[in-house]
Amino acid sequence: MRNNAPPLFRQGIPALVKLIVCLSVSAALMLIDFRFKALDPIRNNLNWLLRPLEYAMMMPRNAYEASSEYFTTRGTLDQENRDMRVRQAELSLLANQSEFLLIENQNLRQLMGLQKQVPFKTLPVEILFNPPNPISQRIVVNRGSSGGLNLGNPIANDEGILGQVVRLYENSAEVSLLEDRDFAVPVQIARNGLRAAVFGAGRGNPLELRYLPIASDLEVGDVLITSGIDGIYPPGFAVAVISRIERNADKNSANVFCVPAAPVNRYRQALALLYDPQWDAKASAASNNSGAVQTNAPGRRQTRARGMQ
Repeated sequence: MRNNAPPLFRQGIPALVKLIVCLSVSAALMLIDFRFKALDPIRNNLNWLLRPLEYAMMMPRNAYEASSEYFTTRGTLDQENRDMRVRQAELSLLANQSEFLLIENQNLRQLMGLQKQVPFKTLPVEILFNPPNPISQRIVVNRGSSGGLNLGNPIANDEGILGQVVRLYENSAEVSLLEDRDFAVPVQIARNGLRAAVFGAGRGNPLELRYLPIASDLEVGDVLITSGIDGIYPPGFAVAVISRIERNADKNSANVFCVPAAPVNRYRQALALLYDPQWDAKASAASNNSGAVQTNAPGRRQTRARGMQ
């Protein structure tokens, strides 16, 4: 009997049979392996043989991941270090500002104590800046004529006289400091009451005590206080401390040098002394006659400077 089937059909039947046989064998092997774990030794041996090849093929990927992680970690650490430096600078700035505020608060408390001691009106002022003048020694404060400040008002802090208002504006004023050249303040020696005048000699130079004979009773460390005879400065405020005495017997004179009692370049807060000798002197005299207890004015707490005995 002659086979009239097409050639493709005749060739496909054996291939289909082979495929069915292979699938059956594979299914049988899988069932046997699943049931009895028969292929585990073969699988383990193949895994042991192929593991080095697997490692070798994964080395480029592992190297890339390690280098990428290294650079990422290094960049993160650098950024964290930069952030920590910035934070450290901020904390240092805050600490310095806190210390500055603490000192400023202490100075304000001392000025409040001075306000309670004096029997006349005072006006708080704040130093704004120093004018750029290499010759004169002046400062600008934040009070002017609109704030109640007058021309000639003394400026002081709790340690003594700083200067005097020499130029007045509406909302500010210029204050000539003790060191300003030829700036004069009538004083007397707290220890013996001897009167004289203190003059400024320019920026950075010591003050000079003038108009005293060579035989005057002067000692290094004597505190000079305002005498009040000029009607501008209230009496009893510390002005300067004698630092050096040079006596010249030939000329019958003495060169006496002093340092300001109040530091002029330390604090920004001060007080303007609104002193009126006509009214304040009468009020002080009436208070003394009534037997009221008087507190010592600034500068009268001691007759010699600390550390100069």
